[in-house]
Amino acid sequence: MATGPVALYAVVAVAPSVLFWCALKVPAGLRWWRGRRRPELPAGPPIEKLAADLRRVHRQLAELPSGASAVRRYGTRQAYDALLVQACREVEVEHRLAELPEGFDREIERLRVEESLAERGLSVS
Repeated sequence: MATGPVALYAVVAVAPSVLFWCALKVPAGLRWWRGRRRPELPAGPPIEKLAADLRRVHRQLAELPSGASAVRRYGTRQAYDALLVQACREVEVEHRLAELPEGFDREIERLRVEESLAERGLSVS
């Protein structure tokens, strides 16, 4: 029986496919294995710093003098909204701040988001 040449042919025919498969799958498997043991790092700043920043910008927004420029008011509101969006992401609160245009509806959404954050323990004021 000539099993030697047949076995050698099978190894030569299959080896490249196996090597390419390993080259594609092994790095992903190693990344998964390393990531499985590593604790998940938070994406943003600590929640305490975020809450302090929210309170600071909220206070600045409330204490804007009546003669403040429209640009300063708009910039402060945008900074406050960005912090609210970050806080919503951290404590998993749904919001529509990015969708709503500046005006009454957005102001109502800010109030709703502030209340939702307060219910989850993150007081803004």
